[in-house]
Parts: sequence; C-alpha cells; structure tokens
Amino acid sequence: MTITTWDLLIWGDIILFIIVAAAVLYLGVFAIAALINRHHESIRSKKQNRIVILIPAYKQDAIIEQTVISILSQAYPQRMFDVVVISDHQEEMTNMRLAQYPITLLTPNFEESTKAKSLQYAILNLPEFKIYDMALILDADNIVEQDFLAKVNDAFETAATKAIQLHRISRNRDTSAARLGALFEEINNAIFRRGHINLGLSSALAGSGVAYDFAWFKTNVMKTRTAGEDKELEALLLRQEIFIDYFDDIYVYGEKKRTTAKLNQQHSRWVQEQFHNFIRNAKFLPGALFRKQYDLADKIIQWMLIPRATMMVIIILMSIILPFIYMTLVIKWWILGAIALFIFALATPDYLVNEIWENTYLNSPFTRLWHYMRPQILTKKKK
Repeated sequence: MTITTWDLLIWGDIILFIIVAAAVLYLGVFAIAALINRHHESIRSKKQNRIVILIPAYKQDAIIEQTVISILSQAYPQRMFDVVVISDHQEEMTNMRLAQYPITLLTPNFEESTKAKSLQYAILNLPEFKIYDMALILDADNIVEQDFLAKVNDAFETAATKAIQLHRISRNRDTSAARLGALFEEINNAIFRRGHINLGLSSALAGSGVAYDFAWFKTNVMKTRTAGEDKELEALLLRQEIFIDYFDDIYVYGEKKRTTAKLNQQHSRWVQEQFHNFIRNAKFLPGALFRKQYDLADKIIQWMLIPRATMMVIIILMSIILPFIYMTLVIKWWILGAIALFIFALATPDYLVNEIWENTYLNSPFTRLWHYMRPQILTKKKK
C-alpha cells in the first residue's frame, strides 16, 4: 500500500481537527455550565478567623503601597489579621515607606526570584507564637473593598474546605492589551471556575485571591518548586481529594498588563506551566479515573488539552491555508472557529461588552498569531 502526499494531508488535517475540536468541546461544556444561575451565598459566620495576608512583591515599587493601604483599611477587626509583605528586589525607599505601616516587612534577596520562594520565606519567618486559621494570598497589585476580609471569613466558613478562590477582576482597561487581559481573565473565571463549580467540580486556582487553611498551606507550600506554585498547590489539593470552592461575588481587583509584549510574555509562561503541570501529573490520571477522583482527572485532562491561544492560531492558519489546497477541507475549520468565538462570547460578562469590545474581541486571535509569527519575521529582517 502506497501512502501519498494527499493521504498524509488528509490524515494530518483530521488528526489536527480532532485535537482542536476536543479543546473547543471541553470549553463549550463549561461555558454553558457557567450560565447556570446558582447563587453561592455565604452564611454570616459567628467565628472570626485569624488571617495572615501574604503579599509577595517583586519589583512592584509603584503599586505595592496602594495594596497595603487597601488591606489595612478593612472593617475586619485589626487584631484578627496580619499583613506580611515579602519585598524582593524593591528599592530602599519603597521599603522605608512600607516600614511605616503596621505590617511585617520581609526583605529577602534571592538570586533567582520566584513567588514560591517568597511564600516559603514568609512562612519560615512568621513568629512562632502567632496562630492563624487562614492564609490569604494576594498579588502586589491587588486592591480590595473595605468589607473584603469579612466576606472572605464568611465564605471560608461556608465552604468548609481548605481552599477557596475569589473572583479576580481587572481594575484597568486603558489599553488594548489591558482590555484583552480583562477579557481573558473573565473567560477563565466563567469556564474554569464558575462553570466547574456549577457542575460539581473543583475551581481552578488563579495565583492570587486564594484563601487556604493555614495548617495545610504551611505544610504544602514547602513542596512547591516552580514559578507556577499555584498550579502545584492546586494539584496537591486535588491529589489529597480536597475540594476547591469559588466565590463569584468576592472581588480582588488587579492590574492588567498594558502592553501586548508583556501580555504575550505572561501567556507564554502560562502555556509552559500548563505543559510542565501535565508532564508532572499525567501519571496520576489512570489512578484518578479508577478511584473516581473526578476533580483530579478533570484537571489533568484540562492540562492535556491544547492551550486556547494555540488552538485559535491553528484554526486561523488552517482557515487561511486550506482554501488554496482544497476548499471542502476548510469548511469544518470555519465552523469550528465560529463555535470557538461563540463560546468565548458566551463566557464574556456583560460589563465588558461596550463600543470597543467587538474590536478587542475579534482582534484577540490575531494578537496571539502575531506573537507566534513575530520572531520569524524579525529573524528574516536581520538576515
């Protein structure tokens, strides 16, 4: 039997389509599930947990002080929470200003800085006589409302689990990159958090705006090794069969990247982390399915799927190239692309839909395509 170039093209097209369609189907199921109106109402807790708020800050001199002021302005009793800022490679003047506030200021000087190292450093340097119920992780650019800690306390007691994810939301949409960042964040919230919770599966963690049981966090954060410490902690939680809850009505406001270059750099890092997470955890998939650990199995399958940015780039390229080869082959790609765009539109909240949303939304796949093509274009120009 002779295999021709045409056979290779047909089978390559089919295999690639199945891979991309699987990702679209997965996203579609949870995007639809996110539409279920299931209000997650917190019960007013009689217990006030003692909270340590950990804020790793790496070269965040311009914004860290706003975050500290935001936290210290809480209506929650001051005696019931401590703020710990891990100021890594920040200016001396920034540290001097931070030292004026009633916080614990730690100033490590790592040769290779990671968020995992900062969190571990904080845990190792907390006073031994301090007893906490909850560890709350915030980024250096996070701003919260005055009743934030009271809501987190109620949510933690309502969830009755060891980890809850709060609703991260953009506080700036002043550039096209920032608007894209806000759009991607809310799509993630809909599909990987609200959609999952509505179907009875654990929420994904987002790196900040996460509250952990302190004893669990103190032990397990020491096991993290990479820049994607949140995904390592997520895998540990799911392997220990601990449910991760999500509260859509408790907001953590964060700064989005203002330039396309920084946005693409951030997304490239996330893609690398997704690949590494799958490699590290793939061996647990058969056992998870056998023991009916559906949360863990879902997470490993999620990491196994092709990243959304790559998915859209493939759809665009196939939609452009195939008409020049054989028109019939491209129809399914056009349909799949339309479905993918519909799914992302379905997952986009109403507050982001305004007069400039359409351009931002439709340009987002081409922003990622330019990210993939730019290195090759620059190399050719240098030659």
